[in-house]
Amino acid sequence: MHDDRTLTERRLARVLDQRLRPAVHARCLPLEVSAHHIAGEPLPVDEGIAGPYKPIDTGAHWGPAWSTSWFRIRGTIPADWAGERVEAVLDLGFGTTQPGFSAEGLVYRAGGTPVKALNPRNSWLLIAERALGGEDFEFHVEAAANPLIFDSAAAGDPFVPTRAGDVASWLRADNPAGPVGEPLYRLTRMDLAVFDETVWELVQDLDVLSGLMHQLPEDSTRRSQIRTTVSRALDAIDLQDISGTAAQARALLSLALSAPAHASAHRVSAVGHAHIDTAWLWPVRETVRKAARTVSNVTALMDDHPDFRFVMSQAQQLAWLKELRPEVYARVRQKVATGQFLPTGSLWVEPDTNLSGGESLVRQFVHGKRFYLEEFGVETRDMWLPDTFGYNAALPQLMKLAGIDWFLTQKISWNTTNAFPHHTFWWEGIDGSRVFSHIPPVDSYNGDLSGADIGHTERNFRDKGSANRSLVPFGYGDGGGGPTREMLARAERLADLEGSAKVEMEGPADFFTKAQQEYVDAPVWVGELYLELHRGTLTSQLATKQGNRRCEHLLREAELWCATAAVRTGEPYPYAALDRVWKSVLLHQFHDILPGSSIAWVHRETEEAHQEAARELNAIIGAAQRALAGPPATDGGEVVFNAAPHSREGVPALGAVPRTTAPRATPVRAGRDGSLVLDNGLVRITVDARGLITSAYDLTAEREALAPGTVGNLLQLHQDFPNQWDAWDVDAFYRNTVHDLTRADTVTADGDAIEVVRTVNRSRIRQRLSLGEGARRLDIDTTVDWREREKILKAAFPFDLRAGHSTSEIPFGHVQRPTHSNTSWDAARFEICAHRFLHLAEPGWGTALVNDSTYGHDVTHDVRPDGGTTTTARLSLLRAPLFPDPEADQGEHRLRYGLVIGADIGDAVREGYGFNLAERAVSGTAAIAPLVGVDHAGVVIEAVKLADDGSGDVIVRLYESLGGRAKTTLRAGFPLATATMTDLLERPLADEPEPAVTTDGVVIALRPFQIVTVRLLPRG
Repeated sequence: MHDDRTLTERRLARVLDQRLRPAVHARCLPLEVSAHHIAGEPLPVDEGIAGPYKPIDTGAHWGPAWSTSWFRIRGTIPADWAGERVEAVLDLGFGTTQPGFSAEGLVYRAGGTPVKALNPRNSWLLIAERALGGEDFEFHVEAAANPLIFDSAAAGDPFVPTRAGDVASWLRADNPAGPVGEPLYRLTRMDLAVFDETVWELVQDLDVLSGLMHQLPEDSTRRSQIRTTVSRALDAIDLQDISGTAAQARALLSLALSAPAHASAHRVSAVGHAHIDTAWLWPVRETVRKAARTVSNVTALMDDHPDFRFVMSQAQQLAWLKELRPEVYARVRQKVATGQFLPTGSLWVEPDTNLSGGESLVRQFVHGKRFYLEEFGVETRDMWLPDTFGYNAALPQLMKLAGIDWFLTQKISWNTTNAFPHHTFWWEGIDGSRVFSHIPPVDSYNGDLSGADIGHTERNFRDKGSANRSLVPFGYGDGGGGPTREMLARAERLADLEGSAKVEMEGPADFFTKAQQEYVDAPVWVGELYLELHRGTLTSQLATKQGNRRCEHLLREAELWCATAAVRTGEPYPYAALDRVWKSVLLHQFHDILPGSSIAWVHRETEEAHQEAARELNAIIGAAQRALAGPPATDGGEVVFNAAPHSREGVPALGAVPRTTAPRATPVRAGRDGSLVLDNGLVRITVDARGLITSAYDLTAEREALAPGTVGNLLQLHQDFPNQWDAWDVDAFYRNTVHDLTRADTVTADGDAIEVVRTVNRSRIRQRLSLGEGARRLDIDTTVDWREREKILKAAFPFDLRAGHSTSEIPFGHVQRPTHSNTSWDAARFEICAHRFLHLAEPGWGTALVNDSTYGHDVTHDVRPDGGTTTTARLSLLRAPLFPDPEADQGEHRLRYGLVIGADIGDAVREGYGFNLAERAVSGTAAIAPLVGVDHAGVVIEAVKLADDGSGDVIVRLYESLGGRAKTTLRAGFPLATATMTDLLERPLADEPEPAVTTDGVVIALRPFQIVTVRLLPRG
């Protein structure tokens, strides 16, 4: 049984869906349609439009996966449609999916001018605003047959493994999804129609009132009033004459729509947006087309809606349009000039910020902000990262140094354990910098301004009483699409409507300015914004992560040695090459590429891009070093270059010297009971017949690193089948089952290394353990032929330590996290990110794990029966998720990690850099003094380069690495005229006086973790 209230709401839903919406385009006739199909990469627009075309009927199938079909539509407007608004309704076979996840199209005029996009929520095309009757017309549609890899509308599990994301696999004859060339889509409707504006407006009226009615309390007077009004309007509609009775129904609704909102109503800043993943379930080449479709849509909407504001947050996508789609880019420039199209976000792409290195994040800001400045004269003031999987605690300082005042994210609202306590707050980083921040309470970056969106926004807002304003990013996204005319109609009706929040279309700067003025005493959140979800992205797709890490360090080396060669020898600095490579590396740090959550096609292209970048960078480094090393040595002598920020083995930091003696490794000797031992007088490592470390002894401190009765470097295999989001998630229950790999195929002494070979299922693991002379670091070089599925491989080190927290490197510093799970917040951090090192210590003694490509770690502690505490640190080495890439991580990998015994935090910093920046040897005899240097052990020089403006000035970026205050002299290895403190874009800081330049260099005082960029002007 249903009461009258429920019956009215059910009646409204059925009338809207089955009668009113179809009546918007009720008068229609079929179009003349022809097509031609392209199996490979998309054609240039002029070639696509040129054909050849063959007739095709509505109902015909088209589109093998990843192919493109060009449709030509022609027609003549009937004479009796004169005076009407005429549109084409073009349904390519969209089905019920959200825009951006399957078939999409972009409409062009016959001459190649883009008009607008077609997608499941936007299938109309304006033919004539007011027809004369008898007009002929012709348009072309570039339709992309992208396979439906993820179906957000699916009733069951949308994360079903598929090979559709690997074009090479898809094109195989034995492809399980179907034979080669099987079409995916069916032309559903290709009609010319009269647009009934009155009926469309009635649909929007009822849509808004229905949404509002469902958000109001059941017993509220306002809900009853709306229900009664809607019921009367429905009674007034003749379902056999909808067009003739729509105006009468609208008149009955006008009173309900004109009642103003309460003065205290929540205020919503509606910001047009289309989140376009730079790659995800589609390759980068498809993202270029998605950007063109979305931009064509929103700029067309701007013509009809002057108040509409739209943000685009990734400079890379606009740069693609400038290069590849200049006619679309011209529309962007036009609408930027009118203030409707708002470049925002300040970044080259929306990167992952857990995994990207510190200097990479700097360059994201540099290239993003500089593009907006040079192209549009716009100084962006916000960082817009709605969909990134957690935010490191160095970001507030980087934002401030880039001239950014505001930060927006949405993803933290996805926490699965703890609801973040604020929506508007100050975010404080590790150095004390604060940025005014907002998490939209709508809990979506793909809002549609529906009643559900606005109602949830107001109810969910956690800062009520102190603040009354929030932001809603609206528009279809992930795969692009953006706002629709229906969303703009909702915004117009919700501007001042009783029972609703007040909705105003405006840009992010408007919102943040008003919110900051309103909420002067907003609360403060200190430290990282840890996402309690998607922890598996710290490990998925190892090859992508390795390529990024290695390119980051190669870029450091290339800039350092090229700057040194330019100053010392006059060698030309490779500005263009470095700029190009940086942009490639930054592109592939996008938050669905670097985390390993894209289809196979994306990761294959990423690995190829990393390999090409490494090849070019190694060539650049080699040329600079040869110029510095002088003529080749006739006696075979070599010059050893050290790009690390710390001296080692007689080589100064950032300098080079002729080699006197080659570094030596500690020989392996036999121990008791078949064990093998590495002993260099500082530490002693014992490996038993199973290939496990039974002792890691600090001979200086006379202390065993491993807990009694445990073994180190214990490889462990867990079942890894999360509840959803395979490549993204690792759920806590994975720890419930574990298989310790204690059986070795062979354990042998191989020269100066202990070699251990293991087989597990179909996978083979080979490890070489070595210890350098005079080193406290045991190196573990691991090669894995990985054939597991839905498993995670960990390497465990149980330490005899009572460590209440672990210390993990992040960009430009480190953070401490509890090793216990006292609170739900602590427990939720069961998988954590560390860059080059993870450190554990008691007062006076500690250990560190360093790595060359591992980011995921976990740390736990347990009390032993003897009263001692075992603190176990584990590295997450490999995963094997099946979605969206069912072949993820399969194959051979080489990775390295090391155990540093008796390490303080300074040792961890030094060893982390040294482990990732190997010495290079070049034939020659010259000694190369460092171009710059510092005299404080805690101050790290992160980057040395020439200024981007081509002036020849030397740019040095350094930071305090230990978490304390430091005063250092930055020494210049060349005559120095002046020094200037700059922002990240190498512009003088207005509030910073020029530092004192002495005969020794530049004196700089730093607070904990402070980042400083100094511009050095050589004299003469």
